[in-house]
Amino acid sequence: QVQLVESGGGLVQAGGSLRLSCAASGRIFSTYTMAWFRQAPGNEREFVVGISRSGGNTYYANSVKGRFTISRDNAKNTVSLQMNNLKPEDTAVYYCAADRTTLELVRISTDLYDYWGQGTQVTVSS
Repeated sequence: QVQLVESGGGLVQAGGSLRLSCAASGRIFSTYTMAWFRQAPGNEREFVVGISRSGGNTYYANSVKGRFTISRDNAKNTVSLQMNNLKPEDTAVYYCAADRTTLELVRISTDLYDYWGQGTQVTVSS
């Protein structure tokens, strides 16, 4: 069992930056692909970015490519999301998720992720 706790959300003006963090419990954090998803009111939860177990592979949604950067520290059981040049359409609840895949890759379907955090709100004002 893995518990995920997000932090770092908040209110920021368009063009600003935020850094989200996700702390994971358990000693096998390095065996999980980690990802960030988001869900805006009235919308389905969508994939934002993911990072493979070793950190060697990342995959970004087109909407955030060039603005967001994911990283992980397997020694500290944390995954972070640096969000720059934020736009109002980035407003959503952001969720950290863990995938128990044995492959060194990133999968984008919500159905494939085994553990989820409680979410943290990101609001970008125009």
